[in-house]
Parts: sequence; structure tokens; C-alpha cells
Amino acid sequence: MRQDALLRSGKGLGTPGTARKSIARNKATHVAVVKPAAAPEREDHFAVRNGVRCAGVHLIVDLHGAEGLDDIDLIEATLRRCVEAAQATLLHIHLHHFHPNGVSGVAVLAESHISIHTWPDAGYAALDVFMCGKASPDACVPVLREAFKAKRVEVNELLRGQDG
Repeated sequence: MRQDALLRSGKGLGTPGTARKSIARNKATHVAVVKPAAAPEREDHFAVRNGVRCAGVHLIVDLHGAEGLDDIDLIEATLRRCVEAAQATLLHIHLHHFHPNGVSGVAVLAESHISIHTWPDAGYAALDVFMCGKASPDACVPVLREAFKAKRVEVNELLRGQDG
């Protein structure tokens, strides 16, 4: 069963139970006051790029003169290699093969995503590589260049959610 199938089926989504254990009430009720343990310091998963703190680094990657852009298996394997190279955490990959050709898809990451859209007839692919935290989105660029034998690679960088 697919991960989202349970949610779509509605199974297990009934009204939560309201049963409660009865607590005997005495005239003298004693309540213990317990000091909560200190909460561990939480990482906000923001990234730092060239000394700038931001929500994430977003690379807009254009591949020109590229090959294999209609090969869904190559695209999936390449996205997986990108995730590994960037030291990111893969949650899910979804790819769609268009007919007669072209592929669109996304690798959903704990750190954000990598998306791809291909135009095989033009030898062109457009990718978004967006990552926060300690992941290294730049590590994806050589993986993409090699996998698709791109003649030219253009990369534009956006620092999303910069601290003012």
C-alpha cells in the first residue's frame, strides 16, 4: 500500500476516543508540582552562505545540450546521486513521463527539494535545487553535468528567507 493510500482511504481517521479514567475526588487532593526538564536547544535548520543566514540556498540550474533527458530511470538514479552528494535526506521521489517525451518530477527532501523538467528534443532541462540546513546543494551540479553530459550548465543562486 502506498504511503498516502491510508490517508486517502480514510481508514484510521475516525473520531478520537473520549474515554477517560475516572479519578476519585477526595476532599484533600494533593498535586505534585514538577519542574519541567530544560528543553533541548532546537536547530532552526537555517543555512549560512557566505556569512548570510537564510532559510535555504536555492539553485536554479539550466542544462543545455544535454542527453538522456527522456530516460526516467537515469533521471531517478541521478536525483538519488544528487541527494547523496549533497548529504541530504530523501523522503520521496515522484517522476512523471510525458508522451511522446519529457519528464517532470521532484525529489522531496527533509531539507526541501530537487525538481526537474526536461525537454529532450531541445536537449534542455530546468532544475531547482533548494536545500536548507547543512545540506550542500552545490554538490548536485557536477552530478547533473556528468549524468546528462551537458555541454553548458548555467547556475543562478537565490538565498531564500534572508535575515534582515
